Amino acid sequence: MPFGVAPGFAAFPGTVSLRAETLTAVLTEALETLYGQGFRRFLVVNGHGGNIQVGEPLAEWARGREGIGLRFHSWWDSPAVRAVAEQVHPEAAHASWFENFPWTRLPGVELPTSEKPAITDPEALRELDPAAVRAAVGDGSYGGPYAVADEDALRIWEAGVAEVRALIEAL
Repeated sequence: MPFGVAPGFAAFPGTVSLRAETLTAVLTEALETLYGQGFRRFLVVNGHGGNIQVGEPLAEWARGREGIGLRFHSWWDSPAVRAVAEQVHPEAAHASWFENFPWTRLPGVELPTSEKPAITDPEALRELDPAAVRAAVGDGSYGGPYAVADEDALRIWEAGVAEVRALIEAL
């Protein structure tokens, strides 16, 4: 799903934000449908920090059904991905190089070549309304370089894919 729980970013054009309850309802209805078809192993791969709060309600859904294996996995915050990210650059932040893959770039858009200073207290942004978040963050990046060499970005991606494959096999 290309959207999730992102109320603080609602002032950025194109952001679609759902309430956590809505995202939980969508995911549990999808899981319930698949469960009804006989599926019993589920891996929900999360790509956004705001969505973490739906992990526990999904686990609760799974506990109420017999024979279920369910894992909620934030690929970007996994040990393997973080280990590779540390090798690439110590600053792996929101809307920085860490989320910049060759296939996510818009043609003709030139990224700044300089590093953006890090947001010193990203947790404080949660207390702000969307317009204040946009004013504080500007372009959405929490800091660091906007891009790294494609080879390094692909190392991040490959680590994430390998970890997801291993989780699928382990379920």
